[in-house]
Amino acid sequence: MALTFTPAPADKTALEQEDGAFTPRFDASGLVTAVVTDAADGMLLMVAHMNAEALALTLETGVAHYWSRSRNALWKKGETSGNLQQVVELRTDCDQDAVWLRVKVAGHDATCHTGRRSCFYRKVDVRDGDAIVSGDGTAPLFDADAIYRKSH
Repeated sequence: MALTFTPAPADKTALEQEDGAFTPRFDASGLVTAVVTDAADGMLLMVAHMNAEALALTLETGVAHYWSRSRNALWKKGETSGNLQQVVELRTDCDQDAVWLRVKVAGHDATCHTGRRSCFYRKVDVRDGDAIVSGDGTAPLFDADAIYRKSH
């Protein structure tokens, strides 16, 4: 039997209770924001979205699942690359409209589809009045082109 969620109460104070039902507040597209960090060192790995099915599968299996807005499809993170995310802890914020996953990453310990550990490998700065991005010097941990080319 698949896990289901009770609709979020209209009374926001009910959402803020420390104990009780987990009643995620999905947005108009049926999604909650998921912030993902490394369970060991706290590094920010990625930000994604989950629909009710992805959230339920994550809780049921202990492996992170997301909703891909670009592909309009359920996505088991790391299924192709082998870099599955084992959930150590899942928390929700005071409004229950976002979740925080603390994970252990299998395989190459990489989360980004570019092969890097974190999707946040670029810094944003202002130079001569323009916002620019520049790499932080981290190298890919695996050959993303070779891995993802095999799956298509």
